[in-house]
Formats: sequence, structure tokens, C-alpha cells
Amino acid sequence: MTVHIEPVTGRYAHIEIDGTPHRIYWEEAGTGIPLVCLHTAGSDGRQYRAVLNDPEITRHFRVMAFDMPRHGKSSPPAGTVDEDYRLTSEDYVIQIMTFCTAMELDRPVVMGCSIGGRIVLYLARRHPEAFRALIGLQSSAHVEPYYDTSWLDRPDVNGSRLCGAMAYGLMSPTSPAEHRDETRWHYMQGGPGVFKGDLWFYKFDGDMRDELAEIDTSAVPIHLLTGEYDYSCTPADSRQLADTLGIGLTVMPGLGHFPMSEDPERFLTHLRPVLDAIRAG
Repeated sequence: MTVHIEPVTGRYAHIEIDGTPHRIYWEEAGTGIPLVCLHTAGSDGRQYRAVLNDPEITRHFRVMAFDMPRHGKSSPPAGTVDEDYRLTSEDYVIQIMTFCTAMELDRPVVMGCSIGGRIVLYLARRHPEAFRALIGLQSSAHVEPYYDTSWLDRPDVNGSRLCGAMAYGLMSPTSPAEHRDETRWHYMQGGPGVFKGDLWFYKFDGDMRDELAEIDTSAVPIHLLTGEYDYSCTPADSRQLADTLGIGLTVMPGLGHFPMSEDPERFLTHLRPVLDAIRAG
């Protein structure tokens, strides 16, 4: 029997985030420039499995994908399981900065998708000196609410199936079925109210439009990549962001809202040149 063992290591770290003890799970592979990957709302770091397993990337980058508190294998802090969860921009920035500090990362590259693609704008605005570069996937300054998020956490609705269905609708129909299935399965495993709580940041608290003018792209390079098949963050949304910041945008044909997860091989063809440019810079 042939067994393939992936070169990915998963570990836990006991970290105080804003004074509260947390047990945070992360996976990593490779050596070199730190590349911290931020998952989407309601999911976890497994979305970056292809980046973690790509030898062309891990030859030069130490890829790290951590699960936010309440997501994946990172549990809620003690005594908070029954609390209503709402992610704010302040909480999100603190989580990322604390993880990078705890891991003693020297000016890492941070790549985030969806809510992660939004929070990199806050990192650029508030802590540009801390990062070598920032990569926004499916990144926009805001999104207009287009559905009632209360349906995601109701006792008379199967929240896990609903989360999976919403994720499914955001993926490109040309993405391989096996990867679309795995992507929505991750969503169906999320804790109650977690997806809804993340969307509080994405749809309300994280509106970045008034702060875009304060971002200095000469202080930290920002790279934007957006899949063409996405009604949550359309190419037009990312184009408006790119034009406002005065930077370029790569539109990825045939990809949807979860490019790194729904069609990993196609996504990597767009990511590798960006990482090469960052490394060369």
C-alpha cells in the first residue's frame, strides 16, 4: 500500500489575545519568508492546503495558516461558548498582530481572502511597517448586505447546511467538484453563530471606504487577486478598490469566492508570480 504523507505540520500555541488566554491551532510548511494565510468567514485554515503543499512556494516561504478563535481547531476562550459572537475590525487586527508577534515573525507577508481580504486593508492602514507585503483575495472596501444573516443562527434552520449552501453559490461552476465539495464541507462544520458573527465584520463593522485615503501603498506593497465568478466581491468591486489605492488588480478567470480552496491548482498559477515578485523585491 502506498501512503502519501503531506509535509504539513499542525500545532497548538497557548497565546493571550488582548489579555484573554487562547489555544490557537495552526498548520505550517516550508522555510524562508513568513507567509501568514487568513481563512474566510466561517471556515478555517484547511482552505490553504494547496499553498502549504506546493514545493515551489515552500522552498522560499514559511507558509502558516492559523484558525481564528472559534474556527476549525481553535476553541472559544473558556467560559464564552454561549456568548453571542461578533467579529470587529479591532478584534481581528489584534488576533493577527498577536499571532505574528507570538511566532516571532520578521515582517511577514499576510494573505487573506474575503474577510481576510478586507482585513489586510486595515493592516496596511494601521501597521504598514510590520509587513513585507499584503495580498488581498476577493478584496473590497465594503459589501452591501444582500441577505438576512439571522437565518444563519436560528433554532428552526439547519445552520450548517445553510452555510454550506451559501458557500456553494459563491463558487465557480467550473471549479472541480471534489474541491467545491470540500470547501462547503468546511463550512458545514462551523460552530453555531460563527459564520454570522464573522459577517458582522464583513458587512457592517469592516466598512473601509472612509479609511482608504489613509493607506500609503509606498509603505507596504498590496497585491489584489479576485476571481471573476463572485457576487459577494465582484471584479468591479475589487477594481474600484484598486483604482482608489492606485495599484494593479489580477482578475482570475474561472475562479470564485474561494480561489485557494475551490480550484487550488488554477489559483496557484496566479499566486506564484506574485510571491516571486515579493521575494525579488
